[in-house]
Amino acid sequence: MIRVATPEDVPAIHTMVRELAEYEKALDEANATVEQLREALFGERPAAYAHVAVSDDDGEVVGFALWFLNFSTWRGVHGVYLEDLYVRPERRGGGYGKALLRELARICVERGYGRLEWSVLDWNAPSIAFYESLGARPQSEWTVYRLHDGALAELGAA
Repeated sequence: MIRVATPEDVPAIHTMVRELAEYEKALDEANATVEQLREALFGERPAAYAHVAVSDDDGEVVGFALWFLNFSTWRGVHGVYLEDLYVRPERRGGGYGKALLRELARICVERGYGRLEWSVLDWNAPSIAFYESLGARPQSEWTVYRLHDGALAELGAA
C-alpha cells in the first residue's frame, strides 16, 4: 500500500534516510534531524512531500519517496524531482519501489506536470537496471553541479 506520509511517519523516514546514506557510502553527510524533516514536510511552508510504502502484512513503513516540485521554463509546467526513493533491503523485490514511482507518475499525469526525474549514483547498477526496466532513460548530456559548504558560503557572502 502506498499513501501520503503523515507527521507520525517522520521518524521512520529519518531512519531510512540514514540507511540510504549508509548504502550510498555517505552516512557522515546525512546531518538532517527528525525535526528538520518534520518541518520540511509538514511545517508552515512545506518544502517537500513524501509518500510511504506500508507492508500489508504488518503495517510497517518499509519504504518512502521524498520529492519536491521543479519547473521547466521550456515546457512551462512543473515537474517532480524525486530526491530519495528507498525500500528497506529485506523488502526489495516486493513491488514497493515500483508502486512508489507509479504513484509519483500518476500525480504528474493528473496534475499536468511535464516530467519525473531523479539522480542515481553511476555505480548503483541494481537501481539503474530497475529504473531502466520502467522506461526511464539517463540524461547523459547533462552534468550536475553543486555549490555547498565553504564554496556556497563564499559565493553567498560576495
